[in-house]
Amino acid sequence: MEYEEYIVHLILLFFVYSFAGWCMEVALKYRQFHRFINRGFLTGPVLPIYGTGVVMITVVVGGLSRYESSVGTTFILSFFICGTVEYLTSYVLEKRFHARWWDYSQKPMNLHGRVWIGNLLLFGAAGVFIMHISNPLIYRVLSHISGRAGKIIAVVLLVVFVADYIVSHFVLKLVKVSVESSEADNTEEISKEVHQLLSDRSYFHKRFADAYPDVIYRTERVKARLEAVKKETERLRREAEQRIEARAEKVADTLEPSVRIRNTIISDQEKLIAILYNEETATDEMKTLKAKIDRGKSRLKARPIAKRLYDKVSDGE
Repeated sequence: MEYEEYIVHLILLFFVYSFAGWCMEVALKYRQFHRFINRGFLTGPVLPIYGTGVVMITVVVGGLSRYESSVGTTFILSFFICGTVEYLTSYVLEKRFHARWWDYSQKPMNLHGRVWIGNLLLFGAAGVFIMHISNPLIYRVLSHISGRAGKIIAVVLLVVFVADYIVSHFVLKLVKVSVESSEADNTEEISKEVHQLLSDRSYFHKRFADAYPDVIYRTERVKARLEAVKKETERLRREAEQRIEARAEKVADTLEPSVRIRNTIISDQEKLIAILYNEETATDEMKTLKAKIDRGKSRLKARPIAKRLYDKVSDGE
């Protein structure tokens, strides 16, 4: 296959799978809402993220086929390639238009809410199906199209695609301006404002509002507000913990029996004497006082009741 023909086939492959992805999304939304919803960033029946993923899989896996063409290799490459495409698409659209079109934050094993393990496994399986089953069939059909006809079809599709992108870009520019100028301080209020604005305008604007009813709009104001709420919540939590600890200590001090406090003091005094008293360096006064204390201990130990009390003091009770 010549290089020019190879590029034309990749372009046609891009549109075939972009259309297939659009059909799949529309079918899923029809099952969910029981009505037709024209999904996608563009007005036409294409979802470029699907076509881009397939083209990248085709180029990478096809380029490695002379060295390794196993199902496992195809699965792993598709897993990472499509995951990267989905993550970068989400990131770029959010940075460009201050909106997130999908959010997997509630899904298990997700990465920043942009991709999650369930979709990645499906991407891997889809890559195997594409490279080993659907691509060979599509290339067989494309082989029956003459080189000139293929070029014309590819050019026409690209022109329509670019025109569609320009119109859609202007719609999203309006969305961005609306989000940035909104006085709302949470994503739900911003979403309502933008949805109302789009619904009151042309078909292209209404289509976008209908295609992404759950889009999450983000602005610097909302981010700052959420961050401030988070910090304030953390501050209140710390203050509450400190108040609870102080109150618990106060209650403990109030409820602790006087006998126990006295016994603790006596026990600590015994430990302090043991640490500080040194027979070799002690003065006569210190030795006399120490002997007096020892005699007092001996007298207490000679009395049964006092001995039990002394033993408790010695044990730190």
